[in-house]
Amino acid sequence: MRIDILTIFPEMFGETIHSSILGRAEENGILEFHAHNIRDYSANKHHNTDDYPYGGGAGMVMLAQPIFDCVEAVTAQSAIKPRCIYMGPRGKRLTTALARELACEERLLILAGHYEGIDERVMTLMDDEISIGDYVLTGGELPAMVLIDCLSRFIPGVLGSDESAEEESFSGSGLLEYPQYTRPASFRGLDVPEVLLNGNHAEIQKWRRRKALLTTAENRPDLLMTASLSEKDIEYLRQCGFEI
Repeated sequence: MRIDILTIFPEMFGETIHSSILGRAEENGILEFHAHNIRDYSANKHHNTDDYPYGGGAGMVMLAQPIFDCVEAVTAQSAIKPRCIYMGPRGKRLTTALARELACEERLLILAGHYEGIDERVMTLMDDEISIGDYVLTGGELPAMVLIDCLSRFIPGVLGSDESAEEESFSGSGLLEYPQYTRPASFRGLDVPEVLLNGNHAEIQKWRRRKALLTTAENRPDLLMTASLSEKDIEYLRQCGFEI
């Protein structure tokens, strides 16, 4: 997958997208990243990318011209038309389902806005507006990084194990993840649950399922409304005092 990021702060993406799992996926040719500076496309002699909003108000608004020119120039760099995404607080919420959907694309173009937002006419170029949560940040750079990291996990070959993306929180069953332990079996008086040490995989799976159910019920009960629950799951939660 090719991912193009349009921003006025391309330096913010350097270490993030070229390190760790993403960096390894890039080295293996699974992912291809390009960060583009919107300022380079400004027709203004001072390379401005923002101006005061019509109608007044606080803050500045990103100009349409440099973004239009940047989108058009970057789109032309490949024969594959990108799916264009604007990271903005008005957008639909980023979810596992949406990340899976985006992971199937061959090419993405992500616009990271800044200041008070972008000239609304830019949205005629976008296919989606996506938000990572009900809060406002100083710019779209961090949300763009979150989106990239999230969707990349569902691209075959990016993770060391394809099962990892299915077993973690919000994936597969829709429950939060069960607790994890590693060596040593005892540390400062804290012991690993015996069930994880006995080699009985059926009992381990049962323990993990129940822990995932309890963790979800305690921390994110709203997820239970859409999670894949069996009759035994519901009975167990009710035995533990949760109404469902």
